[in-house]
Amino acid sequence: MRPRTAAGAVLLLTVTACATGPSLENRGAVTAPPGDSRHLTVGSAGFTESDLLAQMYAQLLNQAGYQTSLITVANRELYEPALESGQIDVVPEYAATFADWLDAKADGPDAPPVGSPDLTTTMKALRRLAAPRGLTVLDPGRAVDQNAFAVTAGYARQHHLRTLSDLGASGLEVRLAAGDECVRRPYCEPGLKKVYGIHVTGVDPKGVGTTQAKRAVQNGQDQMVLTTTTDATLGQFGLVLLADDRHLQNADHVVPVVNRARAGGERVIKALGKLNDVLTTADLAAMNQQVDSWRRLAQDVARTWLRDKGLLK
Repeated sequence: MRPRTAAGAVLLLTVTACATGPSLENRGAVTAPPGDSRHLTVGSAGFTESDLLAQMYAQLLNQAGYQTSLITVANRELYEPALESGQIDVVPEYAATFADWLDAKADGPDAPPVGSPDLTTTMKALRRLAAPRGLTVLDPGRAVDQNAFAVTAGYARQHHLRTLSDLGASGLEVRLAAGDECVRRPYCEPGLKKVYGIHVTGVDPKGVGTTQAKRAVQNGQDQMVLTTTTDATLGQFGLVLLADDRHLQNADHVVPVVNRARAGGERVIKALGKLNDVLTTADLAAMNQQVDSWRRLAQDVARTWLRDKGLLK
């Protein structure tokens, strides 16, 4: 759902391989019991939110008696195999996005997506794909980082818009600031037209949630921008989200994914499960803002939030 780079490749090479995951030749034959290693390596995908989640995971695991280290591997093509092999033990992921990625890895890039707006369906598909690779997907929480669409607050007030359905019913012509792939992605231009009846006149290829894209909407060059539900900078540009009231977007709830042989035990599940009923989408957006706009360290922001919520002593 957001761009990945290969920046973490060198870091990955510094981690000692444990080779505890199943070989792909033996997919479907995972019989080893869940493991509980004393030292766990927590992975981050290298963007602010992933760093924050990885810090929260590490601090909760430390409190539960584990020794942890953190590593950044900003390319899923690298960190997912490392998770399988046990070089990385725990990583934060997004349910629908990761399900589709694993499906494409198993069945090819043209495989139909398995993620859906329904969380139960998405989680069932994700766990089915993850298990043969020696991965356990823990329960999702309340926090969701999925694609979202924003307009200026003034535009929303002027046209009485609170939802994407409102925008479709208005008949307004909309130029959309987004990535160039928006013209063919079902969650973007085609979905806006089909599900909501929004009159998209064109896509301005300025990227997903970039400063350039938001400024284009702020100054009226475009009317709407594709961003995410945890975007912490919308207020700086006078933008507000329109609710996805017909559930166009897939269920990208935050989920911890663990190497089953090293971190699949009940202690890990219990430690990380503490986030499920507490961490919200709004919390993630607020913490993203503290790191991105206020220049606070992800480690400090994560610790403060956990302590404020009574999850960390």
